[in-house]
Amino acid sequence: MNESLNQSVSPSLSAHLIELRLWRQFVAVAEELHFGHAATRLHMTQPPLTQAIAQLEKLLGMRLFDRTKRSVQLTATGQALLPAVLDLLARAQALPAQARAAAAGEVGRLRLAFVSTVGFALLPQWVRAFRALYPKVQLELLEATGDVQLQGLERGDMDAGFMLHAPGFAPSGLARWLITQEPLVLALPEHHSLANRPALALNEVLAEPLVIFPRRIVPSLYDAIFALYHAAACLPVVAQEAIQMQTIVNLVSAGLGVAWVPDSVRQFQRSGVVYREVLAGKNVSGRNVGAMPGCETSLVWKHEGVSPTLERFVAFAKSQLA
Repeated sequence: MNESLNQSVSPSLSAHLIELRLWRQFVAVAEELHFGHAATRLHMTQPPLTQAIAQLEKLLGMRLFDRTKRSVQLTATGQALLPAVLDLLARAQALPAQARAAAAGEVGRLRLAFVSTVGFALLPQWVRAFRALYPKVQLELLEATGDVQLQGLERGDMDAGFMLHAPGFAPSGLARWLITQEPLVLALPEHHSLANRPALALNEVLAEPLVIFPRRIVPSLYDAIFALYHAAACLPVVAQEAIQMQTIVNLVSAGLGVAWVPDSVRQFQRSGVVYREVLAGKNVSGRNVGAMPGCETSLVWKHEGVSPTLERFVAFAKSQLA
């Protein structure tokens, strides 16, 4: 039998194609293969159901059922359509639960930037734990320096970031939650004359050529390091600038100079480099120098437009620190 009704679907009628009521009625008749039984299942009388199926067939421009006085059978088109309709109704039924999960931050997307020092240990552990708790959150990770993170947060390309900075850093327009505090240590080539000492005095290293990141990357930490030299009445000799901590350590290994790095960088197992604590003590003129600078890592995000998924991750971060 030709299943086409040879009728075009008008624009005014096509809007009804998305109504789930018609699809539910189609499924009931398809499964019962009896209009009376299907009507009882749908808590309605038979005539409106018969009219609804006729309307659906008219909208589609083809027959879904072959009817006789004694039987109702699905056409080939109806049989082919049934699995897709069942899937549609199942997904529609799941929407309220998905909406509740989205509102609770249990599904969605989170674009998370991080500095390389977080990637050594903390980030892998947190990502594994967060994904175990919220497997339906799509977590997108992007390694980025502080300046790139600030730009990404401002543009809305990133939702949050782990940012390295000097103590007391207060980013304008951003919320901040302190993650870690750690001292700066000095990375030296392993064959350096001071490398065999367990700890060093500041005045012993002030004249060493310095490998350091550009100021634009982490201005607060760059300034804290330079302030240390200025307090010691000394101007650092910058031998080379590099962006990534791994690159800085590699340059130290190559003998280009020494570098002030977060203590967590020790986990970057690079041959040819040793890490030593430096004690403030006195400068080259015999004057006492203040405490050695440290560094902090914070989770930062914009105050406005916080998604439920980001709220969930911030709560997760706080629970990990607790």
